[in-house]
Amino acid sequence: MKYIDEFRDGTLARKLAADVQRAVLPGRSYSLMEFCGGHTHAIYRYGIQELLPKNVRMIHGPGCPVCVLPIGRVDSAITLSRRPGVILCSYGDMLRVPGSDRLSLLKAKAGGADVRMIYSSSDALRIAEENPDKQVVFFAIGFETTTPPTAVAILQAQQRNLPNFSVYSNHVLTPSAIANILESPEVRKLGLLPLDGFIGPAHVSTVIGSRPYEYFAYEYQRPVVIAGFEPLDVMQAILMLVRQLNEGRAEVENEFSRAVTREGNLKAQDMVAEVFELRRSFEWRGLGMVPYSGLKIKAKYATFDAEQRFDLPYRAVPDHKACECGAIIRGVKKPLDCKLFGSVCTPDNPVGSCMVSSEGACAAYYTFGRYSQT
Repeated sequence: MKYIDEFRDGTLARKLAADVQRAVLPGRSYSLMEFCGGHTHAIYRYGIQELLPKNVRMIHGPGCPVCVLPIGRVDSAITLSRRPGVILCSYGDMLRVPGSDRLSLLKAKAGGADVRMIYSSSDALRIAEENPDKQVVFFAIGFETTTPPTAVAILQAQQRNLPNFSVYSNHVLTPSAIANILESPEVRKLGLLPLDGFIGPAHVSTVIGSRPYEYFAYEYQRPVVIAGFEPLDVMQAILMLVRQLNEGRAEVENEFSRAVTREGNLKAQDMVAEVFELRRSFEWRGLGMVPYSGLKIKAKYATFDAEQRFDLPYRAVPDHKACECGAIIRGVKKPLDCKLFGSVCTPDNPVGSCMVSSEGACAAYYTFGRYSQT
């Protein structure tokens, strides 16, 4: 297939659904986690869940970079934005994520803070060049997909001699999140979250390749199928996982071979390794403190590190007591299990980050399956 509409072909979707129906074994359940929020949205936008047999259960994972950022990090960004002479640049979704007392960057902007929505890290560099009398801070978030552009921005800031540019790094790593879930009591001890296999993320895997997932297939005996974000990609990945489980295999398979290789993008990996290093620990919403799961700027580029430039302290802040965002991120609960969903918490008035992001599970349910109980 060469064109995007071919990956949304209804006839092929029905054929794949029939193949899955024939492949599943009676009396067996299949609990599959789609790690990435992009897959969650595809599942509900295109009605994939309704095409699957009842014993195939899809579980939402923590692969939404906006969702997993803890309140304390949002608070720190808001604190930065309120400093005199600071312009804080952020991707659009982050502007609406509630921090403490439901204050967001968007509300801080309404209160006079100079907060600007950008579409790329290069936009932040341009703003720094245009405002030499201001300190421009790029609020950098995301998994391995968005980390290379941040590394490029820091390298270009050095080349262009932009002393007024810095980065507040909140980049996190996909393999660490998968390991955290597989090692969690909810999976290993309590059995609250049965996990038979993973649909691996698409965009992340174009950077890191398929090789990092081989550890999980071998060590935890969980098959992984990397899949694109189109509905037929997801359907094919589900079929591949069902077949692996039926055959007692736990391997890494690559459905998204048109974009993902085993080695990944080596140039991007080298660039990230040049600029960033591992943090010993990083807090995730829903997962808590996860060892070696976040990236910080190396000492050689410390002049572009906003945390050091502004001596930015960090304080952990608990989620709203009634918000189930943390449990939804871990896959233990679904959005409809949250009492706030669709009433107090909506995309226009979010209580938790899962309702904000274009990759959030609550946003997917609200937009595409608000009244579905699947």
